[in-house]
Amino acid sequence: MLLRTDPFRELDRLTQQFLGSTGTWSRPAPMPLDAYRAGDEYVICFDLPGVDPEAIDIDVERNMVTVKAERRPRHQGEDVKWELSERPLGVFSRQVMLSDTLDPAGITADYDAGVLTLKIPVAEKAKPRKVAISHSGDRKQIQA
Repeated sequence: MLLRTDPFRELDRLTQQFLGSTGTWSRPAPMPLDAYRAGDEYVICFDLPGVDPEAIDIDVERNMVTVKAERRPRHQGEDVKWELSERPLGVFSRQVMLSDTLDPAGITADYDAGVLTLKIPVAEKAKPRKVAISHSGDRKQIQA
């Protein structure tokens, strides 16, 4: 049997259940994310612990990236009696709008240890570049 040490945890869980924070396909719950730039790419990390990679869907339409995932209950057998269940189940979703300086065609995704990582390259047109200076012909010297 598990002992509860935080008296407010149960109140928080009941509040979440009452307010309907468990996500459904028509009203998914948000998922936390981190986003940062590393060199010539942007990296977005979504927390999806306990989600089967087959239950993750990534869609890209123009400059909008949509990530949807579903955490389903695990079948434990008929003789299992739950003592405590705090991990949220249901559907999670998050949309991220990409700027024009990113290349959505080059997005790659990796899922490891419950974290979905998207890497989005910076578009060539947005990378800093040097401008060459051309020399237009010989300059004539003026003699005085």
